Amino acid sequence: MFNREEAEKLLRKYNTNEALIYHAYCVEETMRRFAREYDHDETYWSLVGLLHDIDWGMFPEEHCKKAPELLAEIGADESFIHAVCSHGWGLVTDVEPVSFMEKVLYTIDELTGLVYATALMRPEKMQGMTVKSVKKKWSSKGFAAGVNREIIAQGAQMLDLPLEHIISLTIEAMTEASGKIGL
Repeated sequence: MFNREEAEKLLRKYNTNEALIYHAYCVEETMRRFAREYDHDETYWSLVGLLHDIDWGMFPEEHCKKAPELLAEIGADESFIHAVCSHGWGLVTDVEPVSFMEKVLYTIDELTGLVYATALMRPEKMQGMTVKSVKKKWSSKGFAAGVNREIIAQGAQMLDLPLEHIISLTIEAMTEASGKIGL
């Protein structure tokens, strides 16, 4: 298994935009938080989160299709590659999220974007953010219009977890990592 340093080096090789790097960090830390909450391998889950958009920066038209080739550079196994590719299910790939980890990734990829956008609107950024403040922004159709709320809701349903709980863990993760993610 590759380590985080190797994973980040690969991420930066194919993604030079700092906003994409921050997004990868948001997903990395949120995956770590979910793994801790549900007693799974935090390192593995966080690496899946870190590399989930490995092909987005240089190959957006081949998103989730180019990823297996790029992940092979560091020896990612088939289950890792499946997890990464499954987050684009129904949008850019037919690789369905099956495991709990894959369903979490599918759900929180979009959610981290909504939480991040919400933080940018607040003077205190992540500090003191509540589920209520995120849900208020959720309801505003013009806010963070690129965030696919249907994917988040579908993911919550697949996980059979309350949306509020998912948002809460995401806020916790991103608050803990606020320095790392530019907030």
